[in-house]
Amino acid sequence: MRIIVIGAGEVGFEIARILSREKNDVVVIDMDEGAIEHVKEKLDALTIKGNATSATVLEQADIRRAGMLIAVTAIDEVNLIACMMASRLGVPTTIARVRSDEFVHDGSILRAHDLGINMIIHPEESAAEEIGRLIRRAGASDVLSFCEDRLQLVGMRVHGASGLIGKSMVEISRDHGDHPFRVMSIIRGVRTIMPTGTDVIRENDQVFVLAASRDMRYVVKAMGHDDRRFRNVMILGGSRVGARVAEELAELGDLHIKLIDPDPVRCEELAGRLPGVLVLRGSGTDIDLLAQEGLSEMDAFVAVTDDEESNLVTCLLAKHLGVRKTVALLSKGAYIPISNTIGLDAAVSTKLAVSREVMRFLRGKHVLSVATVLGLDAEILELTVDERSPITAKPLSKLKMPKGMLVGARLHDDHLEVATGKTHIEAGDRMVMFVLPHLTDDAIRLVTQK
Repeated sequence: MRIIVIGAGEVGFEIARILSREKNDVVVIDMDEGAIEHVKEKLDALTIKGNATSATVLEQADIRRAGMLIAVTAIDEVNLIACMMASRLGVPTTIARVRSDEFVHDGSILRAHDLGINMIIHPEESAAEEIGRLIRRAGASDVLSFCEDRLQLVGMRVHGASGLIGKSMVEISRDHGDHPFRVMSIIRGVRTIMPTGTDVIRENDQVFVLAASRDMRYVVKAMGHDDRRFRNVMILGGSRVGARVAEELAELGDLHIKLIDPDPVRCEELAGRLPGVLVLRGSGTDIDLLAQEGLSEMDAFVAVTDDEESNLVTCLLAKHLGVRKTVALLSKGAYIPISNTIGLDAAVSTKLAVSREVMRFLRGKHVLSVATVLGLDAEILELTVDERSPITAKPLSKLKMPKGMLVGARLHDDHLEVATGKTHIEAGDRMVMFVLPHLTDDAIRLVTQK
C-alpha cells in the first residue's frame, strides 16, 4: 500500500519506520530539511520537502494512488487540512494527530467525520491514561488493558523476593491454578523470549504477565512486588499530559497530588481547573524546591516535561531519595532502551500511542487492538475469530503454531479464560495473542475463515 506520512519528527519517523518494515510504499513529507535528511539516511522511504497543505506537494507525492494518509506534525491545523485535502482527492483512509480536544468530546461542533477524517489520534491523552494505570498498579513497569479492561497485561522486573525464580512455566501454571496467569514474554538482557513450558524465570528478568484484572494484585505479589496503594504523588510538568494525569489521579479521591510547572500563567490556569491538586510554580532543575516540597516523602514521581533529559535526571534523583516508583515521558530512541537499565521504573512514549492506532488500521477488521511495549520485540494483538478458521480446528496444544506466536487468553460468551494447552478457541471468541513482528500476517490468517 502507498502510505503518505506528513511530519518527519519523532512520531512521524517511528510510523514511517514501522510502515516501511511492513513493506509498504512510504512517502514522508516535511518542511524541515534536517528531518527529511534523517529519514533519507535511516529508512527505505521516498521523501519530499514541502508544505503538506499544498496541493502541488500532495500531487508530487502521487496522492491519488495512496491508500492512507497519516498527518502527525506538531501543528493541528496542518494535520487537519492535509487530511481534508487527501479525503477530497480520494484517499480512502486518513488519520490525524490532534492535540486539542475540540474534536473529540461529546459537545464538539465539528467531529472527525465532518472533515472527512477517519480517525483522530490523541497521543497525549493515551500517554496520560497509561501513566494513570501505572500509578494505580504500583509494582508494574507497563500496564495494558484488553477486553473492556477485564484483562490486563503487566510488565514487572522479577526480584529476589519472588517465589517464582527457578520455576518453569509448567510449574507456575500448576502452583497458581486458583489465580491463573500466563507469562507471555520475557526480556532477558537484550533478548525477547516467548517462553515454552520448560523455560524458567530468573532473577532480574523483565516478565510480561497476562491475567484477569481481578487477579492482578495476586500476580504482582507473586512476582515479589509490594502492591500497596500510593498516597503521595508529585508530577513535574503542567503539559497536556501532566494536567491530564493530575486530573485522572485526583478523581480517585484518596491521593495527595502536587504538580510543579515553571510557567505562572499555566500554574494559575491549572490551579483553577484542578481543585484537588496543589499546583506550585517552579523548575524541575531546582533541586532545593523539590526537596522542600517533600520529594523524598513521595510514593511516586512522574516527570512529563517537554525536556526529556530533565525527565530522566529528576526521576533518577527521586529514585535516589527513596521514591518507590518513577515514571518519565520519553520518546527519543536513544533514551528508551536504557531507561530501565539505569534505574527508571517506567517510561511512557506518545509516539507508541500513535503507532498502535495506525497498525490497528493496517491489520484489518479482525484486529481489535494492537499494542507494543518499549523494549519488547513483539506485538500484542486482540483478535476476533471467524467460523471455520484454522485456530478453531483443535485445542492449542494440538495446533502446529510457529515459534514466536503465543495465545494468552480468550473471551468466550462473556467468560474470560487464561489460555492453556487444553484451551480450544471457538468462532466468535475474542483472543489476545503475542506475536513476533514477522509472524503478524500468519497470526491473522489463523483467525480468518478459510
